[in-house]
Amino acid sequence: MADTDADSPSGNVMERLKSYIRTRKGALLAAEIGICLVVLICYAASSYGGYSAVAICEMIFAIIFFVIFMMEFDKQFAAISWPWSDFFRAIIGAGLFLITSLISVIGGGDGARIAGGVFGLIAGILFAYDSYLGYLAIKASKQHHATATSDPESGD
Repeated sequence: MADTDADSPSGNVMERLKSYIRTRKGALLAAEIGICLVVLICYAASSYGGYSAVAICEMIFAIIFFVIFMMEFDKQFAAISWPWSDFFRAIIGAGLFLITSLISVIGGGDGARIAGGVFGLIAGILFAYDSYLGYLAIKASKQHHATATSDPESGD
């Protein structure tokens, strides 16, 4: 009989998960998911639960991009510019987390709201770092495409 672990899709997914989470982008997305969950728990425990919408949305978007990059769907669907999509996701997440967290920390309130604001500031910095890495990747791919398409005989 054939080995069932090698042929099963769940074994393949677990191997992809283990190998992708060891990459810098995979670890960064996993950290974003984790910090969004912590912020969500803090805001949900607070009497000001309205700020949890940012954590929910950004966590869902991070999970979606984690799965897309882990399963390498970004290579199959070339019609979408995945680096730009990920860059905009991260920059919007950084902005929203920084704004809502500053409002939570400055506005005071109960301890859970302040804790959610502090963790939200950490999440904003993490999302900003992700957007910076995305910017560097986009910049590197532009330079790579520019050197690959230039003609050395034309003197450009």
